[in-house]
Amino acid sequence: MFDIPAGLPSELVPLSWLIGVWEGSGVLDYRIGEESVTREFGHRVSFSHDGLPYLNYSSYTWLEAGPGSDEKVPLVTETGYWRLNRNQQEGDAGPAMLPGIGERPFNTTESVETLRNSDGGFDIEVTLAHPGGVAELYLGQVKGPRIDLATDAVMRTQGAKPYAAATRLYGLVENHLLWAWDIAALGQDLRTHASGRLARAD
Repeated sequence: MFDIPAGLPSELVPLSWLIGVWEGSGVLDYRIGEESVTREFGHRVSFSHDGLPYLNYSSYTWLEAGPGSDEKVPLVTETGYWRLNRNQQEGDAGPAMLPGIGERPFNTTESVETLRNSDGGFDIEVTLAHPGGVAELYLGQVKGPRIDLATDAVMRTQGAKPYAAATRLYGLVENHLLWAWDIAALGQDLRTHASGRLARAD
């Protein structure tokens, strides 16, 4: 059973089951041409909020230094924001540092319910940044304890490695956060990349 945190903005209720720190392990399995990269890794994810209608997200992964070693060798990190996908209104802050005008919209459960899509879920958007010069904008849906995402846009710096598209799947199964991530990178089409199983760490 999950308790909705006190002070949670109404817009975050559909995503509230994500909130907290999750830790566990995963498997990287990506084929590049005739070669396959396969590794196990450790993974820690944090979803939090600061009173605004979006979730703060951070992810950190690591490899084990070697047999019998407890040392964690950093692998990759990413950070970003998760929110319901809707048009911004006068009451929303922005752009930049501009404060909203008047009352923040969708501040009751009833008003958030009007955002349900025809499939019975809520459209969401996720913005993620990677330190290797890649930024992703995902669009998708949260429906109960399941989230499906696909990239709508991928931006890369001149020096970033080729990365064209991705899909992600998240689900709450027996109190564990399960996820899968497919990517189109390094000249390959969209294919299996990594997956993991995480338990609440807080």
